[in-house]
Amino acid sequence: MKIEIISGSPRNQSLTRRVAYHLKNVLKTTTDHHVDIIDLQDWNLPPVQTVFTSIENTPEEFKPLSERIFHADALILVTPEYNGSYSPALKNLLDHFPKQHHKPFGIVTASPGAMGGMRASQQLLLLVPALFGIGSPYMLIVPAVDKKFSPDGDLLDESFQNNVHNFVKEFLWLAESLTHEKEIVTM
Repeated sequence: MKIEIISGSPRNQSLTRRVAYHLKNVLKTTTDHHVDIIDLQDWNLPPVQTVFTSIENTPEEFKPLSERIFHADALILVTPEYNGSYSPALKNLLDHFPKQHHKPFGIVTASPGAMGGMRASQQLLLLVPALFGIGSPYMLIVPAVDKKFSPDGDLLDESFQNNVHNFVKEFLWLAESLTHEKEIVTM
């Protein structure tokens, strides 16, 4: 299964990127799945004018991104909270692509504050079904992200390990179940 973790902040010193790095490391060391990070810092997408309906219908400079989105079996959205919602850069990215029919989504929010992006997580719970995706009900909400993860994604606060474990376990259950069901339907 191909899992893309979308690091939803284009900022150079993004704190949420730490969580994306950690999740990639956990998934790569505990599963056989192909896991990578789409970092919005690397993609300067213009405001959405047209939807990239296929890889062939994507402007040349964004074809590598389009290939990754279209070929992903599952997505994990990692975002900070911006004014009570998820990042505008994440929304812009998702708006560039068609609906993600039956694609599993993991929702991760992070903040240096005490709420951990809770309001952003609630907004993403509304967005995922609008994309025709299926969201894992177990989200990863990360308060005090700067105290829980190093810049390289190492877990600094061992008491948070159970939260990460539960998120990964539930996300993988959903993603593997849906991927298996898609294979049965297409046979």
